[in-house]
Amino acid sequence: MPSVLILGFDPHAVPGMDGDAMRAVLDKELARFGEHAIDASMTLIAPDESAQSTVVSALSEQDWDVVVIGGGIRKPEPLVTFFEQVVNLVRRHAPGAAIAFNTSGGDSVEAAKRWL
Repeated sequence: MPSVLILGFDPHAVPGMDGDAMRAVLDKELARFGEHAIDASMTLIAPDESAQSTVVSALSEQDWDVVVIGGGIRKPEPLVTFFEQVVNLVRRHAPGAAIAFNTSGGDSVEAAKRWL
């Protein structure tokens, strides 16, 4: 069974976001992976000093086939340095994994399937 890791921001750590509503969307998307016979795990991070160790820990859990980096991490221009850091962590700690990008919390399955 292929394995996918989804990296995204913890919606409760994003100011102005309805954390509970977004978490429900993310949990629904995570459940969809099972419908496609894909083993998936989600790691939600805060945009702070804990992010690097959290990402490295998740990347080191197993050999991932694909790592999906969520739009919240890569889209906001002020976070470009943070996005670069995450991409480079994936390259170093999961070198065999393809890197995929979703467009929202609801299409991570499709993003991963492009590389499986």
